[in-house]
Amino acid sequence: MSQLAKKIDDRTALIGVKALGYVGLPLSRAFCDAGFKVLGFDIDTEKVDALNQGRNYLKHLGTNFVADMVNDGSFSATADSDRLVEPDAILVCVPTPLDTHLQPDLGFMQQAAKDIAKTLRVDQLVVLESTTYPGSTRQIMLPPLEARSLTCGKDFYLAYSPEREDPGRNDCSTRQIPKLVGGIDPESGRLATHLYRCAIDQVIETSSAEVAESAKLLENIYRAVNIAMVNEMKVVLTQLGIDTNEVVDAAATKPFGFSPFYPGPGLGGHCIPIDPYYLTWKAREVGMPTRFIELAGEVNRSMPQYVVDRAVLALNQRGKPIRSAKVLVLGLAYKPDVDDIRESPSFELIKKLSALDANVAYHDPHVPATHRMRHYNLQMTSIELSPAILKEYDCVVIATHHSAYDWQMIADNCQLIIDTRGVMRDVTGTHDHIVMA
Repeated sequence: MSQLAKKIDDRTALIGVKALGYVGLPLSRAFCDAGFKVLGFDIDTEKVDALNQGRNYLKHLGTNFVADMVNDGSFSATADSDRLVEPDAILVCVPTPLDTHLQPDLGFMQQAAKDIAKTLRVDQLVVLESTTYPGSTRQIMLPPLEARSLTCGKDFYLAYSPEREDPGRNDCSTRQIPKLVGGIDPESGRLATHLYRCAIDQVIETSSAEVAESAKLLENIYRAVNIAMVNEMKVVLTQLGIDTNEVVDAAATKPFGFSPFYPGPGLGGHCIPIDPYYLTWKAREVGMPTRFIELAGEVNRSMPQYVVDRAVLALNQRGKPIRSAKVLVLGLAYKPDVDDIRESPSFELIKKLSALDANVAYHDPHVPATHRMRHYNLQMTSIELSPAILKEYDCVVIATHHSAYDWQMIADNCQLIIDTRGVMRDVTGTHDHIVMA
């Protein structure tokens, strides 16, 4: 048994987590709960300071756990990458976004590899958790590490284990979500699997890092293409005067061969809108077409424009031009009951409506104000929501179906509603002012 394996067994191995966001912070908690000490790394000094003061900035994770970890000495955070020499295992959870041309932006991953390589020492384990294309761990992470004249599988260890976090989901914790692990070599795979089994209930070792990388993409592309299919059906069924959500509910009564997916205003979150493009980019590199996956991406990206077109038409039919119309977008987060706004289609809705000279505001009970993002810089604050305020708006677009919303109150006080989530089906009273989109 290696020295690292022994340290893992007796919980003396120090765990490093690089990037303390929606993946890294719950992963840190899982390892602290398993009896390890965790040293977190982040380039955002405000996050580091908040964590070291016991404050959690991700609301869906709860309030007290960071303070508990800090107070019992099991967790601390730093922005000093030179301290990457300290952990025995480094779990890399950096973002893997797209650039403006829908190409993989590997900058964060490349920088993480460089940072780790600077202080890499014998018997360290490095695990990449970020979603990426098949071969990334071997092609992007490995070369800088081996440039230290250390041999992977002998002097240090490298593996891939894709994150599977779902912000706001309450029915399973990080520990309860099955974990895939694939090593660059057999020994790296064994050690990484051994580590994760200390903190995760079910760990499945794959034959290689590439299998684990591909499995993660398959999981998310499966969702993306099915959502695209139901979004395209929505366009057709809406034109035919048929409720798409009711159709999906009806189809879901079949006990086999069908999984329900529901339409919406577009894809959101850090995975589903992005991951298909990592595979299509890699496929083009080897001369392989991915027409089906690319078409699904086109359909999903077209949804915000479809919603805007429906709003413009509905306003025009009521004698109101979109120019100078007061439009309220309900929901800025990409999914219900979280404050996660990454890749939210609401931003594209606001951008497109504003480009038509509409006066756009938003309300979200979980997102009090916007901040600068990679592709958007909307400086907005959530307005109050009341019957009187709703009456002031020419059009209300339902973008996110937060459970805090009183749909009956909203239906009773709006002049025009564009419902992208099918939440108005059960409200009482007239539906003449409700338009499905």
